[in-house]
Amino acid sequence: MSNQTVLVTGGTGFVGVHTILQLLQQGYTVKTTLRSLSQKNSIVNALKDGGLTDLQNLSFFEADLTADAGWNEAVKGCDYVLHIASPFPLVEPEDENELIIPARDGSLRVLKAAQKAGVKRVVLTSSFAAIGYSAKPKDHIFTEEDWTDESGPLQPYIKSKTVAEKAAWDFLKNDGGDLELTVVNPVGIFGPIIGDIVPASFDGVIKALIEGTVTESPAFTFGVVDVRDVADIHIKAMLHPGANGQRFLATSEGTVSFYDIAQLIKKERPEKAAKIAGLKPTAKVFYIEMSNKKAREILGWHPKSKEEAVLASIDSRVK
Repeated sequence: MSNQTVLVTGGTGFVGVHTILQLLQQGYTVKTTLRSLSQKNSIVNALKDGGLTDLQNLSFFEADLTADAGWNEAVKGCDYVLHIASPFPLVEPEDENELIIPARDGSLRVLKAAQKAGVKRVVLTSSFAAIGYSAKPKDHIFTEEDWTDESGPLQPYIKSKTVAEKAAWDFLKNDGGDLELTVVNPVGIFGPIIGDIVPASFDGVIKALIEGTVTESPAFTFGVVDVRDVADIHIKAMLHPGANGQRFLATSEGTVSFYDIAQLIKKERPEKAAKIAGLKPTAKVFYIEMSNKKAREILGWHPKSKEEAVLASIDSRVK
């Protein structure tokens, strides 16, 4: 059993609740933040659904990324902070600052509170969005060395993740003191749904395919990672001495298109594929390439396959 305390921000999120689950299973004392304590039961029910029966080492704190209130109390006494909370829009806002400002300023609030409280290390959840959107040759393999070009034409969410991560590194460089920082950059997150906490990937990809609302496969491809592996890489990044000051791209091997996922469902879960539209593979589809070598070699992280992650989403939710 660990005698260390970890704050997980954004406990009502898909990654947040799975990370809390693994930390509690490993014996940590866990604190988590919510925008409102009225959301507490969502976390409790999800953890019970995930198999946890003892919640005595979990406590809840009300704190919002857009305000200072609550953060000093939340980080007090913590050895580590896993800053997972970040705005994720169901609909793109008209004003990109509706996403950029909370993402950037929220990260800085957490880092400042963590430094003030003497926290050893913050692990910040960024995204492949902060890595993969810049002009590159077609054969380029994306790694942690790459940065999204924020001066280019970007969707607000992509820009918000890039700006927030850069602001975090700038804070660490200029005002971080003894605080350590590690960043995790996940791709599309799938995997088992617990409780009523449903990820954007389910509604936007799995549900849309299974209900037949996607009628053609877009030309883009994307990486997939299982939420259990995302939680695991956060904990590994929290503990590993070699993770300080590093970014880690969290992805399974290979990438997929909507067509690929539709074919996987038809093959592996045919009873759930009746409504899938007759998607055609887009002629000009280009399979983006990315590498998880750094996380495997430094952290000893070994993610599940993209197929397992997708099927776990389906099996946990589609009856």
